[in-house]
Amino acid sequence: MNLILLGAPGAGKGTHAEILTKKFKIPSVSTGNIIREALKSGTELGKRAKSYADSGKLVPDEIVIEIIKVRLAKDDCKNGFILDGFPRTIPQAEALDKMGVHIDKVLNLIVGEDVILQRLSGRRVCEDCGASYNIYNRKPKVEGKCDLCKGTIVQRKDDEPQTVKERLKVYHEQTEPLVGYYKKQGKLRNVRCNNDIEKTASLIMAAIEA
Repeated sequence: MNLILLGAPGAGKGTHAEILTKKFKIPSVSTGNIIREALKSGTELGKRAKSYADSGKLVPDEIVIEIIKVRLAKDDCKNGFILDGFPRTIPQAEALDKMGVHIDKVLNLIVGEDVILQRLSGRRVCEDCGASYNIYNRKPKVEGKCDLCKGTIVQRKDDEPQTVKERLKVYHEQTEPLVGYYKKQGKLRNVRCNNDIEKTASLIMAAIEA
């Protein structure tokens, strides 16, 4: 089962990728996580991507495609995978097709923009373990401290309100056209999401089985 999760930043792709990973026993391939690891470790890829990630802009296609080629060639992807954050542009989707990668379903997670702004601008993450919180509806037990490892909770630069608005603008201009691209291939399934994770997960499973 090879899946793609589409949706605006803050649509919950990461959460539902984790659920699908457990359900189907296949890896979630998140370009965002790979790039953030590169930024943190200071690799050559990280240095090339940093200026783009810090401003909320998309990392250039050639860098992202290089990441995906290497990742999908690993043994754990042989029985399937979930792409979260790739493709983000039509050229990336075309590059994926040219690689000969078969995609079974493309799940487009639809969430209201007001909900997205609250989710992202309110998100906080632990510097040490990466656990995620939200100042509006998922606060840590002790303000500023992670429940799991007691690390410091911070707001990522790409979750700052102005950067979030830029990310949404980029999404509408460059990523949203993928909806039409995959609809033409007959692979697109729209899923209207809400704050009930279990209900949304059920809708996603129904869309996969449809």
